[in-house]
Amino acid sequence: MDVAARRRATLLGFVAVLMWALLALLTAASGRVPPFQLAAMAFAIAFLLALGKWLWRGEAIFGHLRQPPLVWAVGIGGLFGYHFFYFLALRRAPAVEASLIAYLWPLLIVLFSALLPGERLRWWHIAGGLAGLAGAGLLLTGGEAAAWGGAVGAGHLAAMACAVIWSSYSVLSRRFAEVPTDTVGGFCGATAVLAGLAHLLFERTVWPADAGQWLAVAGLGLGPVGLAFFFWDHGVKRGQIQALGAAAYAAPLLSTLLLILFGFAEPTWTVAIACLLITGGAVLAAKDLLVRKAR
Repeated sequence: MDVAARRRATLLGFVAVLMWALLALLTAASGRVPPFQLAAMAFAIAFLLALGKWLWRGEAIFGHLRQPPLVWAVGIGGLFGYHFFYFLALRRAPAVEASLIAYLWPLLIVLFSALLPGERLRWWHIAGGLAGLAGAGLLLTGGEAAAWGGAVGAGHLAAMACAVIWSSYSVLSRRFAEVPTDTVGGFCGATAVLAGLAHLLFERTVWPADAGQWLAVAGLGLGPVGLAFFFWDHGVKRGQIQALGAAAYAAPLLSTLLLILFGFAEPTWTVAIACLLITGGAVLAAKDLLVRKAR
């Protein structure tokens, strides 16, 4: 693949990160809908989005979905597995601790990418990922030492499972580069069904209370829990995966900036320092593409 095409794919993957920055805002706006129910609704919208595209363009639906069992295991395991363990982590561990552990996945993507054929892990990839992790840690803790209880429980292990699952899914997607991105629509449909079953088992149904909350649910299905996964799939398959790993730390930063913009949080020096760390880390990890572009 030529450098220009790889750069475009990397930028498309970063669009997914921009969409994930809306996740907290839209989730808060969706009201008191339980997590698994919300995931089932959002992923169902994402599946219908893909189905509508296939029908509109007259594409062979089963051609997109007819994939080896291993591809389905990786896809469903990535989308549903991450959300299942993330919700479990938030129930069993303090939110800050669970989030800090779960947000190891961008760094793990950078490290795991060394296992891919044709990829080389260099010091600036690792340094960029660590800088992003430091910035995300500042945002999540507010610049204060996290109140870690000392013991590692089931919630902490579930959060680590989140990090391993999503980073593994992202890197393994690169190994299945021949699988069309449209197949992600099938993964979304299967995840919607599994999340619905988990909702019936563990939660009580609560529907959105007004039109604004319904719009927030629709926004989740169209953006952070919809198109974002298609863009991410294309990015990790054809883009600079180390740069995307480090750039993923922009999601909590942009999410915080949006909360500040809408009056839900206050600007602080912690946010400013985190901005420098995350932005600098992403630029450092993308050194390969930036140097080639300059040349």
